[in-house]
Amino acid sequence: MAQAGTGGGLEVIPVRTKAELNRFIRVPMRLGAGDPNYVAPLMFERQESLTAKGNPFFEHADVQFWLAVRDGRDVGRISAQIDHLNPQTAEGIGNFGMIAAEDDAEVFNALFRTAEDWLRARGCKTALGPVNLSTNEEVGLLVEGAEHPPMFMMSHDAPHTPGHIEAAGYARAKDIYAYVCSVADDLPGPILRRVRKAPAEGVTLRTLDMKRFDAEVDTLTGILNDAWSGNWGFAPTTEAETKTLANTLKLILDPRLTWFAEIDGEAAGFIVLLPNINEAIRDLGGKLFPFGWAKLIWRLKVRGLKTGRVPLMGVKRKFAGTMRGQLLPFQLIDATAQAARKLGYERYELSWVLEDNLAMRRICDVGGAKVYKTYRLYEKSLA
Repeated sequence: MAQAGTGGGLEVIPVRTKAELNRFIRVPMRLGAGDPNYVAPLMFERQESLTAKGNPFFEHADVQFWLAVRDGRDVGRISAQIDHLNPQTAEGIGNFGMIAAEDDAEVFNALFRTAEDWLRARGCKTALGPVNLSTNEEVGLLVEGAEHPPMFMMSHDAPHTPGHIEAAGYARAKDIYAYVCSVADDLPGPILRRVRKAPAEGVTLRTLDMKRFDAEVDTLTGILNDAWSGNWGFAPTTEAETKTLANTLKLILDPRLTWFAEIDGEAAGFIVLLPNINEAIRDLGGKLFPFGWAKLIWRLKVRGLKTGRVPLMGVKRKFAGTMRGQLLPFQLIDATAQAARKLGYERYELSWVLEDNLAMRRICDVGGAKVYKTYRLYEKSLA
């Protein structure tokens, strides 16, 4: 059924079937086909992530996907979701996400009108996004840095998208940065000397213990929810969400690149550097069959990757203001960078970092990292 206000053969339909979900996933693949920096995600991973069966996010969120179809051809997509664990929900804020469409104002307007009506009908007063799907997943629209291919689990959007979002009545809410570091470069001298000297009394660093994987994931979740609790828009990640993500990443997770810091025997901080799988899959077109698996395994295990991404790092708030705690991020970064260097990595991304997360931005700046991409969150009143 066509949505109200559409015309010229254009309709916006809710995604209800597996076949429609596959079409939904493929929309940005077709749009990005001519972009040399676009990397198609793996279909099977998207199918898992965007269903209640594969993603525990759906246990505490209302989610709806739509396709924009014109004369039988898919021309756009959008999602809307309300996360009941996100404190912003109590403020009347709902999210849109997964926005991708042809360079056509009518398509964008129809998609946004549909998502906004859905959010408004559920009591939302403001639409905020893009959030794909959770604030713990992909967040923001790429507005600067499209000349670089995306790192694993980061978005890469068509350049016409920001203009259409703004034309639909959305304004900038918050910018988010991705920083890049050269693995060959050590931390600045004064910091490095402090980091490399004997650790402060009671401070120990260790790598991930794969034999205690579930317990390690629980430890990481506890630190993450504590360390990020004061961040704008943060929604606590559930144990089920963290375990699902960890199990998904288990095949690519390198314990030599995941470090924990302990203070007086208590878990105090951590860092995770993931291999940039996009580097290994960029020519697979989202498919692992019939030969994609072999290429992926060879590139991961034999040839090795040159790039990685730090999606998670944190220090418990009780330690963050102490002398020992303030040095922990640099100790974790240095330990991880040294390990990555030995494994042949050349650079890694620290992402994503909110514009007003000044503590993390100072760590990145002082550590020699540079902003090379900017993502933007937009908002609009639904009143």
